Amino acid sequence: MRTKVLLLLSALLLSLPLTAETLHEERSLYRDITVTQEGTRRCLVFNVHRGDRNQTCMNTADPERLVFEYAKMTFAGLLLKPEPQRILIAGLGGGSLPLTLTALYPDATIDVIEIDQAVVNVAKDYFGFAETDKVKVSVNDARVFVKRAGLLEQRYDFVILDAFTGDYIPEHLLTEEFLEEVRAIMAPEAVLVANTFSTSRFYDHESETYQQVFGEFFNFKLPSSGNRIIIARDTPLPARGELMVAARELSARVQRFGVPLLEYPNRLSTRIDWDRSRRVLTDQYSPSNLLRDN
Repeated sequence: MRTKVLLLLSALLLSLPLTAETLHEERSLYRDITVTQEGTRRCLVFNVHRGDRNQTCMNTADPERLVFEYAKMTFAGLLLKPEPQRILIAGLGGGSLPLTLTALYPDATIDVIEIDQAVVNVAKDYFGFAETDKVKVSVNDARVFVKRAGLLEQRYDFVILDAFTGDYIPEHLLTEEFLEEVRAIMAPEAVLVANTFSTSRFYDHESETYQQVFGEFFNFKLPSSGNRIIIARDTPLPARGELMVAARELSARVQRFGVPLLEYPNRLSTRIDWDRSRRVLTDQYSPSNLLRDN
């Protein structure tokens, strides 16, 4: 009888939800930062105005495997640029993107821009991120970094825009002027990958702005994610068949990171699913104007 009771109690305990443990808390210059651990899931959380939002989560039992769908979706950009050598990433989070790209392309040079030194410290202390002779972090505003890179005539062949405040993308990184500055530092046939939200109130304006600067782009959304990935370049986009060939060649390499690359080509759409009458975002007409108008 006692054995049955113990087994029952054990089963009940195992069925109870795990309580997240707080590993780290601090108030940086820009936001509240928390690192939590729940079972094998460790997350970096930003808290600004609208509640907690996970920026990065890592499975501590399998650190290489990407947890978030949007992080996996970012690698669809490799279908257009399978062997990038000069990579720029705006927004560090826990460092999952540069870590994965370093594992895939150990000879590539990766510049990461992160405005908050506290985020850099947390990525190094809790998420396994490290700078190397190939991977460097610039603690700076992405707009300032990109302007300076343009003046220095630096060029990148793979650019990822993944900068979030905790609420949304900083508005000065959403404008036509900023995207033109980014385009100016892109090498011929370089690819831009931007992480935005599929249900944002700025969706129509963002879409018009990217089309204004780059023309036709791939709009990548999945039912399992609230994010949408914009993939753009200066040259014409490849046909579906080219994407499938690239996916077959790359799929085995990204499998260990949990990226289902073979599923992505059929999800990349150029269909216009936004209101074309919406205004392009500029330095003079930005999201703050939209919010005020509402």
